[in-house]
Amino acid sequence: MDKFKAYFFSNFEKFLILIILVSIMAINYFVPYKIGFLNFFYLPIIMAGYFLGKRMAVLTAFFCILVVIVFIMAAPTSFFTPGTDKAYIIVSLTAWSSFLILTSAAIGYLYEEKTRRIKDLKGAYIGILEILSKYLESADRYTQGHSVRVSHLSEDIARVMGLTSFERENIKTAALLHDIGKTEISMDIVKKAASLTSDERELMDAHSKKGARIISLVGGVLEEAVPIVLAHHKYYFENKEASESERKKIPLGAEIIAVADAYDAMITDRPYRAGLQPWKAYEEIEKGAGKQFRPDVVKAFKEVLMTSDKYSKEEKEFR
Repeated sequence: MDKFKAYFFSNFEKFLILIILVSIMAINYFVPYKIGFLNFFYLPIIMAGYFLGKRMAVLTAFFCILVVIVFIMAAPTSFFTPGTDKAYIIVSLTAWSSFLILTSAAIGYLYEEKTRRIKDLKGAYIGILEILSKYLESADRYTQGHSVRVSHLSEDIARVMGLTSFERENIKTAALLHDIGKTEISMDIVKKAASLTSDERELMDAHSKKGARIISLVGGVLEEAVPIVLAHHKYYFENKEASESERKKIPLGAEIIAVADAYDAMITDRPYRAGLQPWKAYEEIEKGAGKQFRPDVVKAFKEVLMTSDKYSKEEKEFR
């Protein structure tokens, strides 16, 4: 069902044209009083305005008008009784066409205004999340800015992989909050991550669950980020023990964040070691492709490093 919905909306313009053509033919052949059914064409232009914006809504309205005019010219008696005054026909069609165009423009404008406001709201809450993540990381200079860097790199990887803007936004949000569960963990444990006891390691591994629980308290606003945060520490094992269905349980967003998180952690200085060179960190991630990391994510990650101006020249010297 999800695949059908994705296919439908990705080809929405084609389906809209098909709906209009099928509708006019159905009205022509099955409806006796055809002129009354011209109001049906408000439905496709409202759909176009809601999903595609003002420009496509107005174009759809003009297309509907053109199709109706062509059918009336081809079979005028199908829409009007013989002897109907031509002036009446012209006035009726002009009034109908005008209201159709005005409706399409109004619906399209409201859609674009709603989209603009949602975009502004998302930008505001992403900014707040960045401030929050910087505040949470301020206690440890070694992890300052980590979540912001991971979010930017995750978003770039998602873009290279062809994900939608909605999916990229969810991944960026989850990346900003992927370590929020550490707020309940002693900073001493976070700083000595290289030499943890088994109990401390278990406590650290639980931070993704704690983070997911904290985010879920916000409600529906961040609900898409919860499964990503929950799974960002799960490994991708491509072997006989891990079935395809088991691997699919890990969201793609979590796989992307896992790569970005590991990379940033490796190149950042820590109390117990100096950060790796970018090329060395990439080699480590490439070794884990198909085991710890999803192969297509690693491939997209390499493309980001090689092509993006955000990253240093040294990071582009991969073969």
